[in-house]
Amino acid sequence: FSGSGGGDPELSPAGRRQAEAVATALAARGTVQEIVSSPLKRCRETAEAVAARLNLDVRIEEGLRETDFGAWEGLSFAEVQERYADDLAAWLSSARATPTGGGESFTTVARRVAAARDRIVSRSAGRTVLLVTHVTPIKTLVRLALGAPPESVFRMELSAASVSAVAYYADGNASVRLLNDTSHLRG
Repeated sequence: FSGSGGGDPELSPAGRRQAEAVATALAARGTVQEIVSSPLKRCRETAEAVAARLNLDVRIEEGLRETDFGAWEGLSFAEVQERYADDLAAWLSSARATPTGGGESFTTVARRVAAARDRIVSRSAGRTVLLVTHVTPIKTLVRLALGAPPESVFRMELSAASVSAVAYYADGNASVRLLNDTSHLRG
């Protein structure tokens, strides 16, 4: 668990290679007009890699930060299972449950991410905006676009440096166009 409640790690050497690969792929597409990033270092570094290729600035949006995982920060899933089995079971069964030690529930994260989405859509209507963020905010944006229940976040797989795309329309509708594309990381 690496959220916003613990340390703020930088990208690893492998993460930097992945950031460069996604920057190359997005530059080749040529569609990104704005970049908005989570305030956490690993996202800012990735956003800066893309921004350097596209000659764009990076805007920071606090609402795109990862979930605060409380006492689980820095632990593996197996370690959380061993130390906090009951809390983990509750968290896996309800979007309202919080991680041990006062982290954020997925319900709280969804409110924060939806508010950030609304600010970005309002400010950048009609533009292609790259959001550089984390697993939970991405899954939440996809879930909200689909009108899926909160528990659907547990049924999506997202890889590091993957690309997902959601289109937002003036009438308030949304369409998921891509999920977890990692083709730029192969070969």
